Amino acid sequence: MVPLEFLGADTDRAHALGTVVRRMRALGAGWPERDGVAVFNRVYLAVTEEVGRRLDAGHFADPRAAVTLDVRFAERYLGAVEAVARERRPPACWRPLFQLRGHPGVRPLQFALAGVNAHIGHDLALAVVDACRTLGCEPADLEDEFDRVGEVLVALEERIREDLMPGPDLLQVADPLTHLLGAWSLERARDGAWGAARALWALRELPDLAGEFVERLDDGVGLVGRCLLTPLGAGPYGVAPGR
Repeated sequence: MVPLEFLGADTDRAHALGTVVRRMRALGAGWPERDGVAVFNRVYLAVTEEVGRRLDAGHFADPRAAVTLDVRFAERYLGAVEAVARERRPPACWRPLFQLRGHPGVRPLQFALAGVNAHIGHDLALAVVDACRTLGCEPADLEDEFDRVGEVLVALEERIREDLMPGPDLLQVADPLTHLLGAWSLERARDGAWGAARALWALRELPDLAGEFVERLDDGVGLVGRCLLTPLGAGPYGVAPGR
């Protein structure tokens, strides 16, 4: 875990975020380009780099809180990667992506959004609680930082779809991928994560109930991820997945 408890200086914050970026770059360099987890990793790396640029530009009113939230958030994904590398089971929300990462019938956009679903639907709520414990604050104190990080995610979602959606716009309506992805919304997932974070914080003195809540959240997000990764085969022009 990146030590953030006593961060205050700009150089310390830059180092903490830079450590996360370097870890994600190293992971990406070691995976095949079309590996499903690698597809998500590239998307998430772009998000983290954009957060760094916005921090440098003074976009966040409380840079320490923003970095703490962003790094604690990233640690959830990196922890899932490490668990798989050590042949341990990752959280249920991540299992579909790791299990199907090499499936030839799953398209790159599905891999990207399945990773986003796991990370937003499950990890973000836990990261808010982690950040509150680190900073000694309440979720309400992080709402501005939560919203500004969310703005980056929403802005990048459209680019993800444009970069990875195959085929001309006029014919995408005939592609089952269009129908599958129309059922999922980053905006709704982000709203759900904020509600889950507040609920978890309210349950912090009731560890049994909090643990059950997290387990159910994990399972539910994993089920959505499994649906997002339904193998669809070739696109509307018979283009092989990933091309």
